[in-house]
Amino acid sequence: MKKLEEYVRTIPDFPEPGIMFRDVTSVLQDADGLNLAINTMQDLVKDLEFDVVVGAESRGFIFGTPIAYNLHKPFVLIRKKGKLPCETVSQEYDLEYGTATIEMHKDSIKPGQKVLIVDDLIATGGTTEAMIKLVERLGGEVVGVVVLMELAGLNGRDKIAGYRLDSAIVYPGK
Repeated sequence: MKKLEEYVRTIPDFPEPGIMFRDVTSVLQDADGLNLAINTMQDLVKDLEFDVVVGAESRGFIFGTPIAYNLHKPFVLIRKKGKLPCETVSQEYDLEYGTATIEMHKDSIKPGQKVLIVDDLIATGGTTEAMIKLVERLGGEVVGVVVLMELAGLNGRDKIAGYRLDSAIVYPGK
């Protein structure tokens, strides 16, 4: 059986020279790779107690929903600004060249609920930090973050220090 890392396609010099792009689509396009990714991520958090799974648009949906389904937990969407139909709370965060805003429904997390955040990647940690702030603003307690890939060279782990972060694959560079 292949290791999870073997399903991830690496594309050098994308989107710019010097960057080693880790392509998650190659994992998704292979039934064994997808199965291994979900099972590995779920296994990483088997000791955590949580009430709800949260994932950000769009790849957080891909990995978070099957974990929520397998564990019979609700799944909460975090989306780009203006995409959710009901009353929302929002959080702005920094990008490499500007800012972005994410939102979640105001009634999606109940005070005191224990939350697992699921995403495909942590790089600089900006999106993850914004998701944590949204959950906490609604009174939820983030008990863990699990990602398929961590780009350790970009220090995202430092941005969310104090929160548990589990990564299925850790890449040392960018």
